[in-house]
Amino acid sequence: MKPKITLFCLTFLLMVGMGFAQNNAPKSIISQDVRIAKYHDRKELETMNKGVLLNLYNERIEIIVKILPYIAFATKPGVTMSTFGIPDTKDNRRALDDQINATTSYFQSTMDFQNKILPYSDRANLIAAILFYEETLKSLHIYSQNNRF
Repeated sequence: MKPKITLFCLTFLLMVGMGFAQNNAPKSIISQDVRIAKYHDRKELETMNKGVLLNLYNERIEIIVKILPYIAFATKPGVTMSTFGIPDTKDNRRALDDQINATTSYFQSTMDFQNKILPYSDRANLIAAILFYEETLKSLHIYSQNNRF
């Protein structure tokens, strides 16, 4: 009888502990991994091989996909719904989770396509596209300076 009670109590405590272990911390609207390490100029890009250019191109696409839909809210990671006074309700959290999942799915399908097709791109066009994306990202920094967040 005593082992059954001990097992029951242990199971109960484990279940209660798992319930409290759920992460209810507010999620950031913009992912923490959307930072650009370095901007490049044309001269620097022209010295790089095509493989490096392809990686840079894909990194810039990822950052833009993860930031642009949210510029009405923020342009930097770490901002949560509660930062803007959006109620932290189950429906709002679910909406944010659905959006994050949709963005992840879109980005993954875009990368699958890019990995198959992008290697056929012209090197000069690839450099021009990287420079364009970097200018867009720089513009987001200017935008964020004019915005309170």
